[in-house]
Amino acid sequence: MTTHGFETLAIHAGQEPDPVTGAVVPPIYQVSTYKQDGVGGLRGGGDGPGRWIEGYEYSRSANPTRGALEECLAALEGGTRAFAFASGMAAEDCLLRTVCRPGDHVLIPHDAYGGTYRLADKVFGDWGVSYRPVPMSEPAAVRGALRDQAARVIWVETPTNPLLSVADITALADIAHEAGALLVVDNTFASPYLQQPLALGADVAMHSTTKYLGGHSDVVGGALIVADAGLGEKIAYLQNATGTAGGPFDAWLTLRGIRTLGVRMDRHCENARRVADLLATHPAVKEVFYPGLASHPGHEVAAKQMRGFGGIVSFRSAGGEAEAVAICGRTRLFTLGESLGGVESLIEHPGRMTHASVAGSALEVPADLVRLSVGIETGEDLLEDLRSALG
Repeated sequence: MTTHGFETLAIHAGQEPDPVTGAVVPPIYQVSTYKQDGVGGLRGGGDGPGRWIEGYEYSRSANPTRGALEECLAALEGGTRAFAFASGMAAEDCLLRTVCRPGDHVLIPHDAYGGTYRLADKVFGDWGVSYRPVPMSEPAAVRGALRDQAARVIWVETPTNPLLSVADITALADIAHEAGALLVVDNTFASPYLQQPLALGADVAMHSTTKYLGGHSDVVGGALIVADAGLGEKIAYLQNATGTAGGPFDAWLTLRGIRTLGVRMDRHCENARRVADLLATHPAVKEVFYPGLASHPGHEVAAKQMRGFGGIVSFRSAGGEAEAVAICGRTRLFTLGESLGGVESLIEHPGRMTHASVAGSALEVPADLVRLSVGIETGEDLLEDLRSALG
C-alpha cells in the first residue's frame, strides 16, 4: 500500500476486513494464548496483520490486534518495522537498552521532555550510560559535542517539549552517521501526518501514541518505527524478553484514533495558529513559542520538513510565575491537566507539572512558562477563553 496517500494508509494499512466475518474494523484479540499447529508449530502469521510476524503462541510475543497497529505505524512512518509498547517511556527504554551498553554516551536535547531526562539521568546513569544535553537546533553544537565525546545515540525531539525548538533532521542525520551514531527522533509533537523522520534520514522514529496518534485521551502507549530491519530484530527480541508490549485493547483504541489523524491534525494546526497569533500581540504575554510564527527561530526549518506546525503553543507570562499559575486556573475550556494531543484543549504549568523533574538541572524550564495543547474545539471559543484568562 506504499503508493497510497497518508489518509488512505491510516484507514487501511494493517486493517483489512476480517476474512471470516467481513468486519471492516479489526477485532480485539483479547487472548493470551493460541492453539498450536502441532508441537512447536506457530499458529498463522506471515500473511495477516504484522507481515513480519512468524506466528502466534503467546500474546506477549505477538498479537493480531497489536500486529495490525504495528503494520499501520510502519506504513505511516515509511519504516521497515514498527513496535507498539505499553507507554512512550517503555519504547524509549527498550530502544536505549537495545543499542547502548555501559560506557556508552547519549546526546539529548537541552530542553528535552522531563521523562526523557529522568530516564537518562536516574535510570541509565546507574547503568553506566552517560548523557549530555545539547541544543539540537544548532548543528555546530552537536558536532562539537561529538568531538568532545563519541555518542552511540543522538536523541532528538522536534519540536521539543515544552519550548518548541526545531531541529533540522536531515542535517543531524548526516552528522550522526558521519560519527557512527544512531539518530532517533521523538516525533510525538508532529505526528507522522506532519513529519516523517525516516524519510529525512533518521534511523528510528519514536512516539508516545498516547498523544496525537490515539488522540482521545483514553489510552496510553508508545511506539518505535525503524528504518533497518536488523535493528528491528534486536528490538523485537528485547521487547519480548522484557514484556513491554502494549495490550490488544490499547492497540485497538490507538488504531481507532489513527483513522482520523489527518483531519484532526489539520484542525489542531489551524486552532494553534490562531491561538499563537492572539498570544503574540497580547500585553499579558512576554514571549510565544510556536514554529508557525515567522518570528520563531526554527520557522524556516519547520516549514521545510513539516506539512504543518502542530497543535502545541507555549508562552511566558509577563506577570511572572505567580501569574502563569493563576492563568492555568482561570481557563474554562482549556482543562488543567498533563499530557497533550487529545481532541480537548489542555493547559499546564510545566515547571510545576510535566517538567518538575528537571528543576535545578540544565534542562530547567522558565518558571513563568505555560503550555497549551490546543484541541479541535471551535476556534473562536478557545480564543475567548484565553482572552478571559489573560485578563
